[in-house]
Amino acid sequence: MQEYMAMKHGKIEKTNVARLLDKAGIEYELVPYVVDENDLAAGHIAEQLGEPLEQVFKTLVLRGDRTGCFVCVVPGDSEVDLKAAARVSGNKKCDLIPMKELLPLTGYIRGGCSPVGMKKPFPTFFHESASDFEYIYVSAGVRGLQLKVAPLPLMSYVKASAADIVCHR
Repeated sequence: MQEYMAMKHGKIEKTNVARLLDKAGIEYELVPYVVDENDLAAGHIAEQLGEPLEQVFKTLVLRGDRTGCFVCVVPGDSEVDLKAAARVSGNKKCDLIPMKELLPLTGYIRGGCSPVGMKKPFPTFFHESASDFEYIYVSAGVRGLQLKVAPLPLMSYVKASAADIVCHR
């Protein structure tokens, strides 16, 4: 169930994420890629898709000391800035949740975590660069499948805010 089987009877099977976006009337494209269990990084996915790394976004779940869990969606070539993430989410400090908590908390596994359709809605923050693109990629909820989608309708659907939440080199 966790691993995505790209094709069944010659067509891409829809994920729960895709069904939710269909219901909301949000246009998207499901784009399969080959999973490398030893390399779940956004760089591998961007390479597979033939897209710039800064257009392939990763979904991270953090826990703040005041507000509990929240979600940050950042470009694949960036790291989340924990101080900035804490600030925008109303926390003094925050950290990534332990990997073992990801599936029970969100319903997703590492490498297949989508900002859409988590078990419960969490405050969500997209890096402000998302709106620079006509479309971005985020996980479609399983490893091996990305969602190509316009950022603003997606951000609106998940009630996300845009913020500067990445480390600057």
